Amino acid sequence: MLAVQSGGLESLPEWQACFAEYAPGLEVRWWDDPELIRERVEFALVWNPKPGWLASLPRLQAIFGAGAGVDSITADPHLPRMVPLVRCVPPEGTQRMGEFICWAVLSLARQARRMTLAQTDRRWDWFEPPFTANERRVGIMGLGAMGQRAAEMLVGLGIPVMGWSRTRKSIPGVESYAGDAERDAFLARCDVLVCLLPATEETRGVLAAPLFARLPRGAGLVQVGRGQQQVLPDILAALDSGQLSGAVIDVFDAEPLPAEDPVWVHPGVIVTPHVASLPSRRERARYVAAAIEAFGRGEALPNLYDHARGY
Repeated sequence: MLAVQSGGLESLPEWQACFAEYAPGLEVRWWDDPELIRERVEFALVWNPKPGWLASLPRLQAIFGAGAGVDSITADPHLPRMVPLVRCVPPEGTQRMGEFICWAVLSLARQARRMTLAQTDRRWDWFEPPFTANERRVGIMGLGAMGQRAAEMLVGLGIPVMGWSRTRKSIPGVESYAGDAERDAFLARCDVLVCLLPATEETRGVLAAPLFARLPRGAGLVQVGRGQQQVLPDILAALDSGQLSGAVIDVFDAEPLPAEDPVWVHPGVIVTPHVASLPSRRERARYVAAAIEAFGRGEALPNLYDHARGY
């Protein structure tokens, strides 16, 4: 049996239909169904489970996050850490992230926010874009599966790409920087910085004034990591001072973003509602079903969360 806690109770029929297609022998139930027999639950697909609920499932064999980020799951102080936790990274998710980052980089290059504001005002704001996208170096912080796919797609557009990660990566056409010793050199060359770092205590608040000061003046920012990594007042201050020329922000510490937050109306920010890489329920069901089937054959689960590393 698989217990689901993602998308609200109204999403359950869709989850059941999707799993019926890819795992017809798997019974799918809603997590707080009063008739749910917890002793029968072997797998859980969750986004932000109620603290202690996962620990109450005595036969739980694997936990599947409903997204690539699992910090809302690991925040549970009672999380059974001996149960494998799988990050949801189906191929469609990495493709969607690559598409989003390409769109964001091109939007910054072509000043999409400026044109949107002009259209809203019904104002003909003619201007000459000062550069083409391939005249700006894009630096990606975090070269996991999503970062690597985004880098490949940007290279395909003819855009110079660099990457920074804890360990050196080899991606055709991408300059690789690694470790703390090379981070400042990486930042100094980023005309557009893309944050795809995992959510760890080390990355909390990293997108703040000290980091922005290391970027070239007028750099762009694409934030698709996690909300806890950014200091929003510092982003707005950097935009107001010209240290940043524009930002696309998809993730926030408080979601939904409160209507009164000044980020909504800042002329230098494109706000998107945490949709950069979210696969469809059908795509996620196929991924989870395949993982469960392989697990039943004794094969390793994919994209396991490492509690020691924090991602």
